[in-house]
Amino acid sequence: MSAGKKTPDKDAISSEDANALVRWRLALGPEAESASEEMSLKGLASFAEGAGLEPGEASEMDDALSFVYGSGSLGRGGRGYLPKWLSLVRRFFRDDVVALVQKDAIVKKGLTRLLFEPETLPYLEKNVELVATLLAAKGLVPDEAKEIARELVREVVDDLRKKLETEIRTAIYGAVRRNSESPLRIARNLDFKKTITKNLRTWDAAKKRLIPERFYFWSNQRKRHEWDVVILVDQSGSMAVSAVYSAVMAAIFASLDVLKTHLAFFNEKDIVDMTPMLVDPVDVLFSAQLGGAEDLNRAVAFAEEHFIERPEKTILLLITDLFDTCGDVAQLELRMRRLVDSKVKAMVLLKLSDEGRPSFNHELAASLTSIGVHCFGCTPRLLAQVMERILKNQDIAELVSSGRESPRR
Repeated sequence: MSAGKKTPDKDAISSEDANALVRWRLALGPEAESASEEMSLKGLASFAEGAGLEPGEASEMDDALSFVYGSGSLGRGGRGYLPKWLSLVRRFFRDDVVALVQKDAIVKKGLTRLLFEPETLPYLEKNVELVATLLAAKGLVPDEAKEIARELVREVVDDLRKKLETEIRTAIYGAVRRNSESPLRIARNLDFKKTITKNLRTWDAAKKRLIPERFYFWSNQRKRHEWDVVILVDQSGSMAVSAVYSAVMAAIFASLDVLKTHLAFFNEKDIVDMTPMLVDPVDVLFSAQLGGAEDLNRAVAFAEEHFIERPEKTILLLITDLFDTCGDVAQLELRMRRLVDSKVKAMVLLKLSDEGRPSFNHELAASLTSIGVHCFGCTPRLLAQVMERILKNQDIAELVSSGRESPRR
């Protein structure tokens, strides 16, 4: 730094250090201006280009960040600044960072209602977390923005379904078809793996080819509703993201003729059978009442009475973190034990999401695990693999204990 100067000398420090100075100033926020002239944006203006910012952009980024992370209830600019703020955040940051800053704006600054105004909704980064936030606070969405909000939810749900549906259909139908051999000898039903394995001794080394003595074929016929799938979803606020994934997964399962799918959302007071709405997961989500405690025992009792007709062909998915249960826990454990003894494939999904580790009631999870109920955090793709193994009558213990999808062969 040159003598008598109070700002860094551009020629005296490396580009890496210059970049770091600008980033530190932006991270510290406008309060750094009063702490040291050396850390003022004006003083660091000559270094902004090295940090990848055009002239004037450092000031814009500073305003955008201080809007969320600065002191005061709304940061700089207030309500009228929201559309511009959203535009700046999307310009300066990657999608995953936009989602994080957006979430911080909702949580740290209480901007939920303002974010759901008609003029700001189109600018939001559309993701599952935003949908969960919107659904949990849908009472705050102004009437004039409700249709926009619904379309936002539909866009995220449709995108999620598109990403998951093919893989899930393949896993479920593959598991069902591969449980039986077909007498129908047509090319599309050829079981290549079994045909090769069973005919290895016919390998002609000289000609380097296999000459099968017998061909094996998959069955091309499926029984309708071979299995029942019962999904019970905890509506407490901590399970909001899982509720979004649950609605999408249930809709996919319901579209498969080999599964008879039931879906119910529950809390402390109510249990709502969402099964008739499964043709449209968006309807399911807008019918949910997210927030509050829950009564797990009451929900499982409801499933026993209304959904479980053939236990040995039933998969029960209880989607909950096991916290804040206000029902009879001892009775819940007895009920779950009875279901396991009757051959129901009962599982607790502590979280159904593509991200993060679950936070859950370890004591209750351990108790349920001890009676044969698998309790684990789950991604949608892991759930598809778990379902596939159950339909193939294979053990799922190793798969669920790893908490990770196994690689596809």
